[in-house]
Amino acid sequence: MTTPQEELLPATRRALLHRIAVAQAEGRAPSLVAAVVRDGRTVWTGARTCVEGHAPDEDVQYRIGSITKTFTAVLVLRLRDEGALALSDPLEKHLPGTGVGEATVAELLAHSGGLAAETPGPWWERTPGSLRPELSDVLGERPLVHPAGRRFHYSNPGYALLGALVEKLRGAPWEDVLRRDVLEPLDLRRTSVRPQAPHAGGWAVHPWADVMMPEPLEDLGRMAPAGQLWSTAGDLARFAAFLVQGDERVLSAESLREMRTPAAPVEAADVASGYAYGLGMELRHQDGRALVGHTGSLPGFLACLTIGLSDDVSAVVLANCTSGPAPFTVAADLVRIVAEAEPRVPAPWRPLREADPAVLELVGQWYWGTYAFALRFSADGLLSLEPLSGNGRRSRFRAAGEGVWVGLEGYYAGEFLKPVRRPDGTVSHLDLGSFVFTRQPYDQEAPVPGGVDPEGWRGIG
Repeated sequence: MTTPQEELLPATRRALLHRIAVAQAEGRAPSLVAAVVRDGRTVWTGARTCVEGHAPDEDVQYRIGSITKTFTAVLVLRLRDEGALALSDPLEKHLPGTGVGEATVAELLAHSGGLAAETPGPWWERTPGSLRPELSDVLGERPLVHPAGRRFHYSNPGYALLGALVEKLRGAPWEDVLRRDVLEPLDLRRTSVRPQAPHAGGWAVHPWADVMMPEPLEDLGRMAPAGQLWSTAGDLARFAAFLVQGDERVLSAESLREMRTPAAPVEAADVASGYAYGLGMELRHQDGRALVGHTGSLPGFLACLTIGLSDDVSAVVLANCTSGPAPFTVAADLVRIVAEAEPRVPAPWRPLREADPAVLELVGQWYWGTYAFALRFSADGLLSLEPLSGNGRRSRFRAAGEGVWVGLEGYYAGEFLKPVRRPDGTVSHLDLGSFVFTRQPYDQEAPVPGGVDPEGWRGIG
């Protein structure tokens, strides 16, 4: 018997505290608060501040900037799951007259709609939203800078449009829909559109002197769905757990997996840095570890929520300064510290309660031409196909009814795997997106496209 570890080890907790202490000191942040989540539960919080005896805790609000976009994306995916829209719908279908209606909902979510990065006019993050009362003020006279769907180009106005889309289809303000559909079901009581005490003030720290200046705390108006929210380390820790596990009251785990899947064309520079974008979520690689989540910044604040899916460890970092600490680097380090110091203990292996003989007939070794593959059936009800040696195409498949399986990832995502049976009911071969997989290399008894030489295999005489 083993006892589940309810808390992190003292050495791990000290390493986490040391990391945020270094970040606060070297980044010269007035305050910095962090949280770590494992197995859906907050297992550590820590904070550092320059004010003696007044360190913030997981209940103090900070502005979270573009992490707001992930909340907005959840609202849009809810509409999709309810059938109110399709991700392939052009914006014009639901929100006519914007001038950028050819961009699809998915392209706006993935920042590939071709929209400009920022709004025209004064710096929107440091000026009141009343200067941009209409969507036309957000978009300006040149809203498109690239053809829709051609490249990833981060766009804050694109998420203002998605917020307006939510309002149009729900018939209520974005903040009301967010509170009703996400914040209340997930018990995120300290996440709000406007600051609620206790909250941190935003500061600019002079780059060449140890002095500070307060930053304005503006209501962003139409731009709110792109970056308005205030939240706490505690609430964002609960939100991170939701982004991993899902909650049927808000959004399914399957739809959240879709949000975490790359959805935008990747630029060469992004490939080199290991950066990609899904539907409202950033995908990064750090120290060989895949991380998903979002960063955020507004004048006076820096934020990051990141999730190491393979380790089931998430981290939140919040600071109240315009520049200084690198929140993603710090959050990624917090994930790494826990993952390496206290590796995830796998659940005990358990066999299936029962197995369909028709499925068991499929498992084992198969050949695509002369390439050898193994097909396995696991207790989660999925088939997995992988090469027996070297690198090659691999995917998991879930049952899609009538003996057909659909690919979940990689080259075969969305493709159908179909067992083809002989008249006597035994399996002749597998059809995978038109590729024929046989039990023997180029099996003469299977309908291999192009045929098989009737003399079969031979040496060189």
